[in-house]
Amino acid sequence: MKVLWLQSGGCGGCTQSLLCSEPRSLFDELRDAGIEFVWHPALSEASGGEALAVLEACTSGELAFDVLCVEGAMLRGPNGSGRFHLMAGNGRPLTEWVTRLAGHAKWVFAIGSCTAYGGFSANTPGNPLEACGLQYDEQTPGGLLGADFRSAGGLPVVNIAGCPTHPGWIVESLQKLALEGMADTDLDELGRPLFYAGELVHHGCPRNEYYEFKASAEKQSDLGCLMENLGCKGTQAHADCNLRAWNGSGSCLRGGFACIACTEPGFESPGHAFQETPKVAGIPIGLPSDMPKAWFVALAALSKSATPKRVRDNAVVDHLVLRPAIKKKGGGK
Repeated sequence: MKVLWLQSGGCGGCTQSLLCSEPRSLFDELRDAGIEFVWHPALSEASGGEALAVLEACTSGELAFDVLCVEGAMLRGPNGSGRFHLMAGNGRPLTEWVTRLAGHAKWVFAIGSCTAYGGFSANTPGNPLEACGLQYDEQTPGGLLGADFRSAGGLPVVNIAGCPTHPGWIVESLQKLALEGMADTDLDELGRPLFYAGELVHHGCPRNEYYEFKASAEKQSDLGCLMENLGCKGTQAHADCNLRAWNGSGSCLRGGFACIACTEPGFESPGHAFQETPKVAGIPIGLPSDMPKAWFVALAALSKSATPKRVRDNAVVDHLVLRPAIKKKGGGK
């Protein structure tokens, strides 16, 4: 399976993330699945005129490829011309290249939340760059290719959202396509592969005991749950970050940082500081995605009334001050 990769309005962080694929090297993993790059701006030797020749051959149909991966927001400005981002050495807008290449690709992948929804560029006040995603303007279907776009393989744009996206999400998506194929039923309502977007960041969170008892951190570095006071959206964000560790062991939560829901459209502009939880009458606005407000309030009250002293005390310090008790044999009553 041949992959063509382009970069547009972004930081290149998703490629950097891809290079951290593990436990095997990226290229061994892809090669064994029969996947190869036709061209990648950071990984291919061809540059300048040679690279343009490859792209021209792909757009004319002379050089076949299967998957078009695009990394970065589509910059349509000024006035819809796309001339804010021209292909180096060619002078044609990248939006034009992407549109033409998408017409030849069997499948189109949006790599990262910028490409999926427009990202930080689209969320700049007034959106002067006229940025968008491949098939979304933030949460609204549309984008550069239009809401009705279907690639030759019959799928809408596959949105491998994240900021950056996890290397495993990219590699596994390509492998699934190469080895098993991919259908609409493999994607959620926003076009994200269900193998990772079918989970919540909350699943596998190392702070789950604090969440269960609503024992909340009060400041950065506290060990408690980050939802009530410090902006964590792990109960609303679709991703398996705490089940599929980054770099073998990490995640935002494991590093002590709140989840900012970077796989969701519009996460860049939450309307408040990332590390703050907005509340109404003391109740967080952003509740778990599938829990009615009344249930959450009742559960929180019950949980707080039953919080063990160990959990309550450990929640507001940066290291454990009370260890779990050891139950003595014969003392179970």
